[in-house]
Formats: sequence, structure tokens, C-alpha cells
Amino acid sequence: MPTTADFLQYSQWSGIATIAFAVLAILAFIFKWGIRFRLVGTTGFMIVLTVGLFSLSLVPLSRTVIPGATKYTLVFDNGSNQAVIATATDITPTQLEATLRQAASNLYSYGRLGTGGNNQLVIRARTLIHPEAGVSVPVYLGKVERTLATREDPEMNVEIYLDKFAQLSDAQA
Repeated sequence: MPTTADFLQYSQWSGIATIAFAVLAILAFIFKWGIRFRLVGTTGFMIVLTVGLFSLSLVPLSRTVIPGATKYTLVFDNGSNQAVIATATDITPTQLEATLRQAASNLYSYGRLGTGGNNQLVIRARTLIHPEAGVSVPVYLGKVERTLATREDPEMNVEIYLDKFAQLSDAQA
């Protein structure tokens, strides 16, 4: 995965190419070349590309890795203050807690701020069990609540529903 330093280098090279296309466009107008308007369009595109690459060099693209966390899939996100992740059916309560903490860190965004009523992001973890053929039942295993005011939330509230894990072991037997 490219880092912010990589994107800064890409934006520098793109900036050089943008200047080259701008010079070509100016020369095309001076010498009345037939492709002069295409070069103006190419220069405009290169400006947009350079600005985009530069903006990617400012924002870190890293994901938080918490030891013990397992893979999860984001199955619902209202873009504001609620999300649901799906986990494997063989997850343990300690793995679930680490996974919820990792999801809370990875799903934090400044864009969520102010869109919810209480500025709390709630992420629920669920898995699917199949009590009989053709029937799927979602089982909610836990949730995490974190503030949307700051990136680091030392008062993150993680709840694990231990009674639901008993339901999982019954379904797997």
C-alpha cells in the first residue's frame, strides 16, 4: 500500500508533467498547432490529478492493527453514527473485543462528526448462524461505542454479549 511519502513523490512527478503539458499547450497556441485545445484539456486533467495526489500525501492511509483482532467485513454503515461488522462464527470473546476496537479505530472519520445526535459512533458485531437448511439468523455478539470528537478515545465502551456465544456453540454442535 502506498504511503503518504509515496504520494508526495507521485505528486511531484505529476507536477512536473503538468508544467510540461502547460508549456506544450502554450507552444501549440503560439505555433497554431491543431492539437492545441486537446493539450489545454490534458493540462487541466493533469492539474486535477496533481492536486488529488498531493491531497493523498497529506492524509495518512494507514489502518490500525490491534493484536488478537480477526478479519471482519463491514456490512452496514450509515456514514454517520452506526455501523455493523460481520465476523466468523468461531470467534472468541477476547478476539471479538480486539476486533471491535480495531473496527472502531478504522471506521473513525472526521466526516462523521456532527451528523449524529450524540456524537457517538456505535459499531455492532454480528455473525450468521444456520439453525436449519435455508435459514440464516443474525446473532449480535457485541458492540463498541466511541466518541466522534477525537481520534483517540481512551473511554471506548466495549460490550460483549457472552450469552450469545453460548447460542453460537449450540448452533455449531
